[in-house]
Amino acid sequence: MAAYQCLTFLTDYGLEDGFVAACHGVAARISPNTRIIDITHLVPPGDVRRGAAMLAQTVPYLPPGVHVAVVDPGVGTRRRGVAVAAGERVFVGPDNGLLSWAVREAAEDGRVRAYELTNEELWLRPVSATFHGRDIFTPVAAHLLNGMDIAQTGSPLRPEDLVSLPTPMRRIRGDAIEGEVLTVDRFGNVQLSIPAADLEGLGMRPGEPVRLSLGKRTMSVRLERTFGEVPPGELVAYADSAGYVALAVNSGNAAQRLNLPPGAHVRLAPAR
Repeated sequence: MAAYQCLTFLTDYGLEDGFVAACHGVAARISPNTRIIDITHLVPPGDVRRGAAMLAQTVPYLPPGVHVAVVDPGVGTRRRGVAVAAGERVFVGPDNGLLSWAVREAAEDGRVRAYELTNEELWLRPVSATFHGRDIFTPVAAHLLNGMDIAQTGSPLRPEDLVSLPTPMRRIRGDAIEGEVLTVDRFGNVQLSIPAADLEGLGMRPGEPVRLSLGKRTMSVRLERTFGEVPPGELVAYADSAGYVALAVNSGNAAQRLNLPPGAHVRLAPAR
């Protein structure tokens, strides 16, 4: 049986209300010695894709645990609640694609076990139609931390039947690489779906300019290691902490300047 070291928690609940505290309280009542690590509760409301990216990029740095993620615009509808075991981790949340990227990264041996949360004996009563994070997902997670086997959470599912978000686009054409905007952080830094390790093989190295194409717009941008290597107000491309290419403005907001929402297509090529 897995020895889980913590419960982690990611939501779009915000910090203005008591939603997060209520979930913490439920976990503490069922599993009093639980260590809870809050990943974030500031995912933009209903932004499943942003939540999926944040979860997948954070989980590798967390201890083996039970990871509750709730960005759930379909709460109370026929969408399933699920528990998914992958590697040393279990993911609990709605089956809307939110868990899919993290599950794929965690399943080192390719083996995944999935269950629909149908064991109502584990839930709080009464169950709110709009607060499954408190009444279903957190109680199930706390019972798993107490040593319950994942098979007791409900009915088995085929992993291939879980909802999965599309893999972000990444394509190499000649000496150029194409991708899309994966996320935009609170500083306005724009993370692309392009691994930074791919650039050198295409002739793009730190300290040199690259050609950035955004639809019909094309511009020259310096590829550097960090923001401060360009003057304040200047655009820069760099390898971010997750290993992806990102665009930033030193002391500014790249997303606003470039008008780049998540999903927008971009192209990088050597500046020749």
